[in-house]
Amino acid sequence: MMRESPGLPAGYPARWWHWLDDGRIQCDLCPRECKLHADQRGACFVRERRGDAMLLSTYGRSSGFCIDPIEKKPLNHFYPGSSVLSFGTAGCNLACKFCQNWDISKSRDMDRLMDAAAPEQIAQAAQHYGAASVAFTYNDPVIFAEYAIDTAAACHAQGVHTVAVTAGYISPAARAEFYAGIDAANVDLKAFSDDFYVRLTGAHLAPVLDTLVWLRHESKVWVEITTLLIPGANDSQSEIKGMAGWILRELGPDVPLHFTAFHPDFKLTDKPPTPPATLTMARRIARDAGLHHVYTGNVHDSEGGTTYCSACGVPLIVRDWYNIHLYQLDEHGCCNACGARLAGHFGKFEKPFGARRIPVHLGTSPG
Repeated sequence: MMRESPGLPAGYPARWWHWLDDGRIQCDLCPRECKLHADQRGACFVRERRGDAMLLSTYGRSSGFCIDPIEKKPLNHFYPGSSVLSFGTAGCNLACKFCQNWDISKSRDMDRLMDAAAPEQIAQAAQHYGAASVAFTYNDPVIFAEYAIDTAAACHAQGVHTVAVTAGYISPAARAEFYAGIDAANVDLKAFSDDFYVRLTGAHLAPVLDTLVWLRHESKVWVEITTLLIPGANDSQSEIKGMAGWILRELGPDVPLHFTAFHPDFKLTDKPPTPPATLTMARRIARDAGLHHVYTGNVHDSEGGTTYCSACGVPLIVRDWYNIHLYQLDEHGCCNACGARLAGHFGKFEKPFGARRIPVHLGTSPG
């Protein structure tokens, strides 16, 4: 049973739900539209019906806080070299068999949530540690939307940016309000096949594509996309070509795309790790399709981590894993060689944070 944290509620009033004629409550936060009887939880496990209300059980409770490089999110065009205070809660509204954070996202043990922190504490901690941003990550922030929204507001009041690392599985009813406080998002486009989504995530592709189109054309959120390539599941040349073509047509050539390597985990241990050659192939296909900024991740690939000027072709940001070895942009994000502006958000480049990972403790341990 979840224990109440000092000063924080065991259940926080949830939004985006309505009554059904049969007496159940329907959650309207994501496309799952979970319909709940009394004392039932949604598929995410953290949004639950108690009596005649919906509650969020993880408000103010985190699985831990850590200072990371922004490139780890991954975001390569959002204040490169800066640091970000990362945190998540528990639960998820997808059921990915290959989940890389399954011990957090699939946990039904609320006592895994080790840190209790109010939104204002998180914003103040980011300032204290010199983090330019706060990232809602590790599990999907959509399911703790109320906590993320309040934390984003507190961050903006302190001049701290906000980042959502998400699968993009959110309903139109909640989308605008959730993303109103988000400055940048990395959206996990898990495949370009609805069959893949149904079999391996328990969700559907179309709502994710809708979110991406909305973010690109109806919001001010800076967007980057990540696709984890799984051998024999979503790594065919035809699927990669189709996905790259869709991104070019619907989102434009400047949305960065990251192809990352799979390693066997959770319920998908019968697949081998992704060969580096597969990532190189995917990057070539996407670039040939017309995308300007395509990256590889989870492998050592300096070329695949480097940002190039789409106008003159010179290397603008040379990376080795999360370390930046060369930076050739002015504070407005313009190429030092030709003056063309690189798509993204940039500022004065100082000493980069590097590849460090610094766990930090906030608030009071639950219980």
